[in-house]
Amino acid sequence: MCGITGVYAFNEKGEEFFKNIESSVNTLKQRGPDKQATWQKRKACFGHARLSIIDLSDAASQPFQDFTGRYAIIFNGEIYNFKEHREYLVKKGLPLKTMSDTEVLLYLYIIEGPKCLEKLNGFFSFAVYDSREDTLFIARDRMGIKPLIYYRDRNKLLFASEMKALIALGIPKVIDKTSVSQFFQLNYIPSPHTIFENVKKLAPGHYLFVEGDQVHEEQYFSITYNRSNLSNLNYEDAQEKLRQHIAESVKLRMISDVPLGAFLSGGIDSSIIVAEASKLTDQLNTFSIGYQDEPYYDETHYAELVARKFSTNHQVFKLTNDDLYGNLHQVLDYIDEPFADSSALPVHILSMHTRSKVTVALSGDGADELFSGYNKHHAHLHAIEPGLKSLFVKAGLPLWKNLPKSRGSSAANKIRQLEKYGSGLAFDQKERYWFWASVLPETEANRLLHFQVLLNGLKVRKNEILKHLVNTESISDVLYTDMQLVLVSDMLHKVDSMSMANSLEVRVPFLDYNLVNFVFSLPDAYKINPKMRKRILQDAYRDVLPTELYQRPKHGFEVPLLKWFQTELKDELLNKYLNRDYLEAQKIFNPRVVEEYSGKLFSKNPGDVHAHLWALLVFQHWWIKYMD
Repeated sequence: MCGITGVYAFNEKGEEFFKNIESSVNTLKQRGPDKQATWQKRKACFGHARLSIIDLSDAASQPFQDFTGRYAIIFNGEIYNFKEHREYLVKKGLPLKTMSDTEVLLYLYIIEGPKCLEKLNGFFSFAVYDSREDTLFIARDRMGIKPLIYYRDRNKLLFASEMKALIALGIPKVIDKTSVSQFFQLNYIPSPHTIFENVKKLAPGHYLFVEGDQVHEEQYFSITYNRSNLSNLNYEDAQEKLRQHIAESVKLRMISDVPLGAFLSGGIDSSIIVAEASKLTDQLNTFSIGYQDEPYYDETHYAELVARKFSTNHQVFKLTNDDLYGNLHQVLDYIDEPFADSSALPVHILSMHTRSKVTVALSGDGADELFSGYNKHHAHLHAIEPGLKSLFVKAGLPLWKNLPKSRGSSAANKIRQLEKYGSGLAFDQKERYWFWASVLPETEANRLLHFQVLLNGLKVRKNEILKHLVNTESISDVLYTDMQLVLVSDMLHKVDSMSMANSLEVRVPFLDYNLVNFVFSLPDAYKINPKMRKRILQDAYRDVLPTELYQRPKHGFEVPLLKWFQTELKDELLNKYLNRDYLEAQKIFNPRVVEEYSGKLFSKNPGDVHAHLWALLVFQHWWIKYMD
């Protein structure tokens, strides 16, 4: 696991940016604390920050060259099936000098070109330069687990693992207004766009081939999903096949030359990963965080049940609200593009504590998007098959709108959810999906902004995101869209950035592409029904996991933002980030609308205003650091 950065020059003006490569790679030290190195030849200049996981020797350090010196590679990620490919390369007589997956990946590309991607099982972003042909090849893994962003103009192509590395290379920082609007709608910026114009995220399952000044993008993978040709496996056989896929995926992801563990929340997803991993080692380390000041959200009891059942070396990190608040600015400082999913904070703290014990952790991420684990998935099901409950909620919409709403109490939060659900029922499938995925409605996000956002630009981007939602409604269409939007741009970005901020590699067994393709071959009814979300996943492990996990309410966790904004963060929020004089000089936000939000914060009916203010705070912190 590492950080990569590079320059490919189209001409002499592009070569001037080679001088920035050391500054760029230095921004990636948290991703790769073990060694930072640079390399330059002809039109290419590479930088690499290494976190040693496979083959810890100096011989496996990067940038890595083949034995002829013609090719060089920089690589972020892991290739889990590299050993079988190494055997193939040895039989071909190649003089391999390491036991690293980096060397295997380079020679696979040399022999097979882009087709090598079809053989890889892993998560990655990498670049290979061919100095004889002066070509550059850049690729990203199938699911988008590892990041890769790039900038191109008439002189050069710049690429990196993180935005801060691109900024250090010298990109022009021109704000993308459509991205700003979508950030305030969703709390993140949907791929392939970024906060800056002309800076793009390479899409999952895509590669770039650069020759001269020509950049060609190609898709090499998409999830196999044909809603009219689903599997005819019966439910029991499908469960057995699912267990086989999960077991194989976990086994592949246990390869490591450094200490390995697993996150364990006490939920079904992480517990399944731990159950499978514990079959392969009797020394599995597991890690949980609990919330000392928020007992309603503390679920470490369930995690401890799982740890005892599978005899893991379990550690619980009990957090107070002061612990959360004490790490707040550390998280804000690491964010190099506006990102306002507040659960990044507990992920950061869990990663920090876990890294003190191991270098690699398995995670249950991806299962909610794959199997239908969110409240909104149940809401979509009820919208597709409306019953008396939906009619009741829709009829009560005027009441829900007038009752106090807040995440601060169970009753007020239920009213908030009823209003959100009832309002969404008025839309068609595409607009309903967008409404339920959004934190702030599009019209309200645009009202918040000082500048005018081109509505046609917003429409084009939204239509691209929603293109897989067709007229005939299907839960799998919703899940497929979640895989492209929520999973890549929110969940995976959050886990990658917060774990890498702590030099921790996190592996996600549920996103093995064979497993993903299998799940999308199953009928909707196997994944969700009116009584159960993640139905087949739960049933497949019902005889394996502790019974108590199936009887527990799912609480999730809410960072106490409302409380902080009314107390510890009040002065910083109102007098620094949302100061009216600063807002007027900045010309990004409408000061009058911002004051509306600030006033609502201290009312009896705050609703979701703390989420909107959190997005404002995140944006302003980012702006001051990178734009002022």
